[in-house]
Amino acid sequence: MRRAMPGIAVVAAGLLLTAGCTSGSTASGEPVPATNGIGPITLAVGKDNPGWLQGVITGWNKQNPRQKVTLLLLPEASNDQLAQLVANLQAKSDEYDVIDMDVIWTAEFASNGWIIPLPESQFPLGDFLKPAVDTAMYQGRLYAVPDYSNADVLYYRKDILAKAGKQPPKTWGQLQHLAETVAPEYGMDGYAGTFAPYEGLTVNFAEAVQSAGGSILSPEGTKVTVDSAQALQGLEFLLNGFQQGWIPKVTLTYEEESAQHAFEAGKFLFLDNWPDVYGALSVPGPDNQVYGKFGVAALPGPDGTGSSSLGGANLAISAYSQHQRTALNFIKYMTDLANEKQMLEQGSFPPVWKQLYTNKSLIRNYPYLPVLEQAINSAQPRPAITNYDQASLAISSTVYEALTQQKKPQQALAEMAGQLTQIIRDG
Repeated sequence: MRRAMPGIAVVAAGLLLTAGCTSGSTASGEPVPATNGIGPITLAVGKDNPGWLQGVITGWNKQNPRQKVTLLLLPEASNDQLAQLVANLQAKSDEYDVIDMDVIWTAEFASNGWIIPLPESQFPLGDFLKPAVDTAMYQGRLYAVPDYSNADVLYYRKDILAKAGKQPPKTWGQLQHLAETVAPEYGMDGYAGTFAPYEGLTVNFAEAVQSAGGSILSPEGTKVTVDSAQALQGLEFLLNGFQQGWIPKVTLTYEEESAQHAFEAGKFLFLDNWPDVYGALSVPGPDNQVYGKFGVAALPGPDGTGSSSLGGANLAISAYSQHQRTALNFIKYMTDLANEKQMLEQGSFPPVWKQLYTNKSLIRNYPYLPVLEQAINSAQPRPAITNYDQASLAISSTVYEALTQQKKPQQALAEMAGQLTQIIRDG
């Protein structure tokens, strides 16, 4: 999810990317073809992203007619993107040059030698949001460059709260009270998140746990910490919402788009979703019932501001690319200040340049930017393990069983802890 991660690749990246004619090897010992590193490249990216990208690519292709970039679209769903990328890289195919990766894939791709380390000195990392840069690192080395960052925020009906004389909630208690009392007065449901049994539920659960002061795994991803009082508090917060009705059961089928559309149709007072939803809600149309009527706040927690899950995407270079010098230069171009600003303005994707969050003209057009910067800086990464996909499935499936009352919360957390322990051991 972007809006959705042993050994180190030993490609001599600095030589490959500067000299362009030195061959290296991946962590598995496979040789990387020796080329001059210059030539046409491909950019592999999920099909949910390309709207704003075409202009960026067109600009590059006009300046670099012999190093043109071709856009290759991956499936929309994050899990399907991962499966396609892994199959390609395991086959050591050179079809993909630059890969737009979910931030949670860095460890997996780097540890398998599928992507190469990059020269930190060639990127203005100090000007980027630190949480975004951290997602691009593996074992102390830079393996990707932040493309955009992400953190869930709370969308709310500004017009409804104003009529009720209420402020946006800052705590779980305030959220529950408003969802239970104000929403029904206006024929609305209270709160929507992404509670279908997939990565989106992992995100919503992780946010509840870390907002309560808990965690799923230790920071290094080697110890399971989810069987705790704090995790139980987070899970019970969500479960109580379903039992009490201010989180309706229909949201157990919601993924990002379905949750967005329900809020857009005027069905909910509150929505937990990614920042790119802002762009869709800001376009008038017959299906948009909230145009000009919504606001954005930080996620609430038990006693104050909560903690979002860190999302976003990073750009990496395939270890099997024939044109790694061009790939590196294209990543520099794509993540420069001008293109990051364009990405925000045309795609509503949160940029990684810190200065864009304090740009007064941008804040006039995107008043949620200060809230978003706060959310990103206080967000926490999802469990950083090399087989993240398995871990996410274990988390979402057991949480779903708890929310649908197939298992008691304590039982679900104990089973989750056991499954995660096994995944770490097998990894």
